[in-house]
Amino acid sequence: MTEKFIFEDERRDLARIAKLFFDRNRTNVAGGNISEKIIPKEDYIYDNICIKANHPYIIMTPTMMSEAWFGDLEASQILVVDLDSGEKIDGVGRLTREINLHEEAYKANPNITVVYHSHAPKSMFWATCGLDEPNVTEITNVQVPLGKLKCLHYSPACTKELADTVREELLNRPNQIDNFLLLDSHGVLITTNDLHRAAMILEVTEWNAEIAYKQAVFNKLGLLDGYHSCGKKI
Repeated sequence: MTEKFIFEDERRDLARIAKLFFDRNRTNVAGGNISEKIIPKEDYIYDNICIKANHPYIIMTPTMMSEAWFGDLEASQILVVDLDSGEKIDGVGRLTREINLHEEAYKANPNITVVYHSHAPKSMFWATCGLDEPNVTEITNVQVPLGKLKCLHYSPACTKELADTVREELLNRPNQIDNFLLLDSHGVLITTNDLHRAAMILEVTEWNAEIAYKQAVFNKLGLLDGYHSCGKKI
């Protein structure tokens, strides 16, 4: 084994994404967190830590990722968590209280391998209004077919109620891996099966949020008769 620590390559990659996440204004110092599920193909022991084959683990950004570190994390700060027990088994830092959001998303659909939570500002406009985000751009309808960009009912941050709300929504979408959910007054939650795809989904939905807002202004001014996308009124 050439790794310096458990899941080194994956943790380095997640740390890079976390830095981009913050630098590109896709979250703020109030929070945001990212996790990725890993299921090893074989048993191994590293520095007295036993990793089991076919057992689910997640790697995850620590609490205070944004407030204390501005997203600039070392790979060793990406935590390793046993998904079944919820126990941290490696990494420098403490688990975020929002880990329950991630755990419930993974339980709802075993094909989900990435959960991405942020306070992306343009999508936050729709979330703080308690409104579904109109899906108006071609990429969010066709190339990355996200369907309805739904705003879930309000539940306080970090609570079991919010985690349960997310789980129930995902259970209603059993065949959908790519999901974009607005959390009322809180932020956004993305699920998918690839870390870089999650980053891409956040980018394109932020563009969609801005364009939808401008269409809303045109509607109010009487310049549009509703929201439009792909050559038709939606």
